[in-house]
Amino acid sequence: MIELKKKSIVNTMKAACLCSLIGWGAMANAAESSVSVRHLANEQNIVFVKGAKKYLLLPVQDNAPESKVCIVVDNRQQGVVANVRLARDQVDYYIPFDLSAYEGKDISVDIQGMPESSLCWEKMSLSDTFDMTNREKFRPVYHHTPAYGWMNDPNGMFYKDGVYHLYFQHNPYGSTWGNMTWGHSTTTDLVNWNYEGLAIKPDAWGAVFSGSAVVDYDNTAGFGKNAVVAFYTSAKSSPWGDTQSQSMAYSLDNGKTFVKYAYNPVVTSSKRDFRDPKVFWYAPDKHWVMILAGGQEMDIYSSKNLKDWKYESSFGAKQGAHGGVWECPDLVELPVEGTKEKKWVLICNINPGGPFGGNAAQYFVGTFDGKKFVNESPTQTKWMDWGKDHYATVTFSNAPGGRCIALGWMSNWQYQTVLPTLQYRGSNTIARDLTLYRQDGELLLRCAPSPEIEKARMQKVSVPSFKVSDSYDLASLLEGNDGAYEIDMTIKNSGASKIMFTLSNDKGEKVNMYYDIMRKQFVMDRSESGKVDFSVDFPAVTVAPVYDTDNIRLRLFVDRTSIEAFGEGGKFVMTNQVFPTEPYNKMSFVSVRGNFTVKSMDVYKLGNNK
Repeated sequence: MIELKKKSIVNTMKAACLCSLIGWGAMANAAESSVSVRHLANEQNIVFVKGAKKYLLLPVQDNAPESKVCIVVDNRQQGVVANVRLARDQVDYYIPFDLSAYEGKDISVDIQGMPESSLCWEKMSLSDTFDMTNREKFRPVYHHTPAYGWMNDPNGMFYKDGVYHLYFQHNPYGSTWGNMTWGHSTTTDLVNWNYEGLAIKPDAWGAVFSGSAVVDYDNTAGFGKNAVVAFYTSAKSSPWGDTQSQSMAYSLDNGKTFVKYAYNPVVTSSKRDFRDPKVFWYAPDKHWVMILAGGQEMDIYSSKNLKDWKYESSFGAKQGAHGGVWECPDLVELPVEGTKEKKWVLICNINPGGPFGGNAAQYFVGTFDGKKFVNESPTQTKWMDWGKDHYATVTFSNAPGGRCIALGWMSNWQYQTVLPTLQYRGSNTIARDLTLYRQDGELLLRCAPSPEIEKARMQKVSVPSFKVSDSYDLASLLEGNDGAYEIDMTIKNSGASKIMFTLSNDKGEKVNMYYDIMRKQFVMDRSESGKVDFSVDFPAVTVAPVYDTDNIRLRLFVDRTSIEAFGEGGKFVMTNQVFPTEPYNKMSFVSVRGNFTVKSMDVYKLGNNK
C-alpha cells in the first residue's frame, strides 16, 4: 500500500462547512479568507487569490460535468488547463490545486464552465497542506494504490540503487480519467509503497500517456552518466483531431524530477493510435530498442543515442487476438526453465478483446535479432492472466539479479470509471516474476508471485490436514481478519470430478471457486461477491486451463477488493476484483463424486511489516 501520511489542513474559507463534510476539508484558521470570486457571463468565473498558499483546495463532485481551470498571473495563463469536475450540488472529496510556485503572491484562477449557483464557490479554500489519510474501506492493504485520484497503467518502471520506481497514469484532479500525468511511487520491497508526488506533467504537446524509463549508464544520450531517461506518449486533442507522438525527459536525481527534452517529440507517425513506448538496451548490437503500439500491431525502432530513432519493423498481422486496440507492449528475454536456453517474449495488452470481456494481456514467444520479432507459435493465442482485472502489464527495467519482474493494472475498462471508491480509483497487481516453461512441447509463460510478498506475512494459522468426501467447513480463517491475507494450500485428489471451495462472510457474500477435473479448468465466480450492481459487466465467471488436477498447489492472495489466484507456481494466474461489505472470513469445501484431501493449508495475515 502507499504510506499515507497524516497532514492537517488549514482552511481559510468557511472552515466549519468543510469540517462537516466527509473529512477532506478540515481545520479552521482564524484569518479572513483571501479568496474571492467574480462571476462573468456564460459560466465564466475568476477566482482572486490574495497571498497564495501551497494549495487551493477544490471540492469535487464525481458525476458533474468537467470545468476548465487554469492559473493566471499578470494576465497570462500559466501552464496547461486542468479539467476538474467541480462540485455543483454535493461535495464527494477535495483535491489540491497546486499553487506552490506562487506562494505569497496575488494571482487569479480562471474557471470556465461552472454556474454561479454551484456549491464549489462556498467550499473552495486555501491551505498549506493536503490530508491524504486513507478514508476508503475498500483500499487494499498490500497492493499499490494512488494516494488520491485516478490511476491506470503502470509507467516508467525501473530499479536503481536499491529502489524500485513506479510511475503511473494519474489524474491529480479527480478520481475519474483525465489530465493524464505521471504520478510516482517508490518501494524497496515491492510491497510497501511511498507516494513521491507528480513526476511528468502535461505540456503544449499534450497529456502524458504511458511509457517507460531506462538508466543510461554509459551516457549515450549526453544527459549525464547514470541519467534516468523516460519515454512517454504526448497525446494532444484539438478540433482537427487527436495526435499521439513519443517524447522524452531526463532526470539527474534518480527519477524524482525530470527535464523535458527541448526537441520533443522524438518519434512521430500519422497513425491515430501510436503510443506506449517501451525502451530497452539490446546488448548484442549495442543499441537501444523502442517498441510501441501502432493500432493493432507493434512497431519497433532502434537508436544509438536515445534521441534519433530509426524504424525497423512491425509485428502483429494475423497474430494473436485482435478484438481491440493493441496497447502497452513489452519485449523481454526470459530463461526457459531446466535449460540454458532463452527466448524473447512480446507482451501485448489488448482492449477490448479479452477472453471474458474488456481488456486483457496476451503474449507471444519467439526470437528477436534487435530489429525484428518472430513469433514461434503464430496460430495460438496465449493469455498472461485468466481473470477480468489484469491489464497494461509491463516489467521493471534493470531489475536486480537478472530477474524479470512484472506489474499490472488491476482493473477493467468496462467498469473502472464506476468502481465504488471515491478517494482514489485504481490499483496494481502484486509483483510477479516471469520465466518460461515447456508444456506438451509448447513454451508458456510462468507468472509466479515475487518472493518479496512473503515479507508481508504476519500472523499464521496452519489448518490440520482434512479429507472432503462431501463437505467441510472452516468457520474462521483468521482472528481480527481485515480482509488482507494469503491462503497457501495443497490438495490431493482421489477421484473427485469437482474440487470446490468458497470464501464467504456473515452477510452471505461469497466467491465460488472450483477445479473441474474432466475439463481441466480452474473456475472463479464472483457474481455474489458483494457489491456487484455498479456495472452489468462486473458479475462474471472466469476460467483458466490447468494441467495437474491430481496434485494441486494453489495460492490465493486476498486484499479487501481483490483475489489473485496462482496455480502450480504461476502456471496459471487469475486476477479478479471483489467488493465485499465485510471481509471473507469463512471457507467451505465440497467434493463432487469422489473425494479429495487438503494435505496442507496455511493462512497468513498480510500487512505492513515496516
